[in-house]
Amino acid sequence: MGIELVLGLVIVAALAGLIYAAFNFFSVKKLPEGNERMQEIAGEIRLGAITFINYEYRVVAVVAAIIVVVLAALISWSSAVAFLVGAVMSAIAGYIGMKIATYANVRVTNKALTSKSLADTLKVAFKGGSVMGLCVAGFALLGVFITFILFGIGFGQIDSAIAKDATNVSFKSIVGMFTDLNLGASFTMTLSSYALGCSIIALFNRMGGGIYTKAADMGADLVGKTEAHLPEDDPRNPATIADNVGDNVGDVAGLGSDLLESFVGAMLSGTIMAIELFTNLLFHDSALLKALIYFPLALAGIGLIGCVLGIASLFIRKKLSSNPHKELNAATWVSAGITMIVGFVASYFIFGSLNVVDVNGEASTLANEIGFRFGWVSPMIGAAIGIVAGIVIGKLAEYYTSADYKPTQGIAQSSVQGPALTVTQGLAVGMISCMWPCIVLGLSIFVSFIIAGPYGVAAAAMGMLSFVATTVSVDAYGPISDNAGGIAEMSYLPEEVREITDTLDSVGNTTAAIGKGFAIGSAAMAVLCMMTSYMFSFNHVNPDFGINQMFDGVVLNVINPLGLTGAIFGAAMPFLFSGMLINAVAKAAQRMVEEVRRQFKEIPGLLEGTARPDTKTCIQISTQGAIKEMTAPALLAIAFPVACGFIFGAEFVGGILVGSTLSAIMLAIFCGNSGGAWDNGKKYIETGAVGEGCGKGSPTHDAGVVGDTVGDPLKDTVGPCLDILIKIMSNLALVMGSAFATYNLYDIITK
Repeated sequence: MGIELVLGLVIVAALAGLIYAAFNFFSVKKLPEGNERMQEIAGEIRLGAITFINYEYRVVAVVAAIIVVVLAALISWSSAVAFLVGAVMSAIAGYIGMKIATYANVRVTNKALTSKSLADTLKVAFKGGSVMGLCVAGFALLGVFITFILFGIGFGQIDSAIAKDATNVSFKSIVGMFTDLNLGASFTMTLSSYALGCSIIALFNRMGGGIYTKAADMGADLVGKTEAHLPEDDPRNPATIADNVGDNVGDVAGLGSDLLESFVGAMLSGTIMAIELFTNLLFHDSALLKALIYFPLALAGIGLIGCVLGIASLFIRKKLSSNPHKELNAATWVSAGITMIVGFVASYFIFGSLNVVDVNGEASTLANEIGFRFGWVSPMIGAAIGIVAGIVIGKLAEYYTSADYKPTQGIAQSSVQGPALTVTQGLAVGMISCMWPCIVLGLSIFVSFIIAGPYGVAAAAMGMLSFVATTVSVDAYGPISDNAGGIAEMSYLPEEVREITDTLDSVGNTTAAIGKGFAIGSAAMAVLCMMTSYMFSFNHVNPDFGINQMFDGVVLNVINPLGLTGAIFGAAMPFLFSGMLINAVAKAAQRMVEEVRRQFKEIPGLLEGTARPDTKTCIQISTQGAIKEMTAPALLAIAFPVACGFIFGAEFVGGILVGSTLSAIMLAIFCGNSGGAWDNGKKYIETGAVGEGCGKGSPTHDAGVVGDTVGDPLKDTVGPCLDILIKIMSNLALVMGSAFATYNLYDIITK
């Protein structure tokens, strides 16, 4: 299977995904929106979401332009252009996904109203979510195709990698044109820059959307529910519309950009690692290098085609069951099954026919050259391990966050004694929940390494996200269903409509927990691969070393004071970053609380339902608060590793990557699980299961709402941003590694 065939597969898969996304987009849009009241509410949500994302993208464009200039000046033109391609692809995917969500929400409500059918309503919600999922994978692969065609082949960066001559390329940095500075426009730098562009958009979308939605949500809950005892999504609550807008900008646009950059990072980590291993003489077969470079692309292309078929399998069936979880799982398993089966076939054609040779040109084996213990099947075994690990981590998250199990039920029971114990119990659940996912993650990394060497870890990350289009489709369907329920409540529709949308939404909460397991697991594996590649930028490897001795030559000495200090700094970084995000949510939420209280006090008849709230002011508060508060943590994530690199050097940054990755994994799991447990603990109380007199409107329920409010910024703002943080830092380090090693203040002072 040649590179031309693989790139052909990639572009065919990308176009197939995007064409199917366009078909589903217009299929949803042509459905009726319902009565005038429903259309009016949906219009307000749509306008608020579009206004916010346009405002946010203007801010992001300024930051991206600065990064483009820095990359062009210090690294290479290819890095700058690749960064821009990644940013554009991620931004477009997020925008389209948000757009369809604001069209689909009211149509889901109307389908529930007119059909009274859970199955028919599920199809509309999932079709809306599928647009986001297909765009994530389609635009990611389209960007990869452009990068490979333009730089890898067009400007010869792949051939330069094979020739071990990173400087023999057409693009140089601006500074390098006028000085002796020539860091080399290697293909690994170009690919890392593409991934960095995706990560920057993901960070801003996740942070901005997360701050927006949680500020609105907390304002709606703390005043509307706790003080005024209004129901969920009550039209009298001024913050309700802003809360629904936040679902679209945070849980759809943010989710899509987040998983797109995770998908790209997982896919390219294997390619980058292969080039670095070859360049540093840990294996010598150029034909093997080509196979390692294009295997991730082949698996991603196969995965997207499998997802198109898996998603379509739900729509072509005329009759669905009344169990939405079962139907969504079926679409996921079809996608995963096709991906794995065809992936094994592709692995055979890519690796099975290779005549591997060693440094002397004599016959060798995949086990000796790259660590594939089971030959051509090894990378797909690694991918399968990644899939299993992602599912297990997701199921563990479900155990600790679902109201069907004891941890969350215990939080609900503790609410009888007041909010202090609710918060305390939730903290305990979140901390305890970190252990088992980390064991699973650690074992999967170790086993995949044993089976397929360092490339096996990258294969595990690829496997986790190989069918990302379906995973995101299932995730994005949740916020659409949630919005549909809000529109039903605000439009005074029959209770049976809300029951249908709530059933769909509850399934979405479970699938979201599993999706977060895949995201953090793949992030840890991809960062490990990036970190290994980064080590080659400042370590000189003995040419006699082979793949089995790679860690004898690629060493980060964390006992060395410089490396240890970097690790300490890095471990503290996610905590500083998380604290800044929580502060940002709190500040925006405080302004929202004051505004909701003001309206309840100053608008006559609002609580009685005879007057309408001023929803536009609440939307403005969330928009302005999110844009204002997201800038500082975003700049910190970008500036911190760069500043430390130029001050202390490459080894210090290596320590930062180790420390930040370890602490971020723990924090992300803790934040996601504790926040999810508080949320579902509140919902468990609302079912009346805690006991008589402990349902909605009771002091027990108020305590549950407080716990949910504490958890909101953790699970929907901090947790999802942490995996993006460590990938941004690792990508930046990989792009700038040569510069850190060559130009840093520490070396100037000490030498």
